Amino acid sequence: MKTNKLKFIVMVLILLSIFSTEKIAQETSLEDYILSYKYESRKEMKIKSKELVILLKQNKAQLIDIRFEEEYKSWNMPIAISIPISSLPNNLSKLDKSKIIVTACPHKDRAIIAMTYLRTKGYKVKYLSEGLLGLADYLRGDNAKNFINK
Repeated sequence: MKTNKLKFIVMVLILLSIFSTEKIAQETSLEDYILSYKYESRKEMKIKSKELVILLKQNKAQLIDIRFEEEYKSWNMPIAISIPISSLPNNLSKLDKSKIIVTACPHKDRAIIAMTYLRTKGYKVKYLSEGLLGLADYLRGDNAKNFINK
């Protein structure tokens, strides 16, 4: 029963994340957030690894790994700040409002939930559409060397 309820909540939050706006300057209710959805906003809530790497090099983005501590300890990306999704509300002070916040997890399910939450709190935020696994795949060979040698 609890598993089905949790799955339902996760699906609702994922669906809600579709309803986004390009910029939310201040905190907003979830209802207002949903009502502000525009068709064109579907694409702007996502970011691909290549674009993220460019923004990180320009110091215009902050990558947030929202996986649980155990997952982060087993493997992580040094370019990300670890803030587990369950502690995100208590760690907003670690986020730089002057940058685009990019939420990430291995695939994208929790990253979408975190993005939705942060948008209602007034952050400029996107989720990494390819997930951390896609970013790890992108940052190989010459792409890794070019990123490190900023």
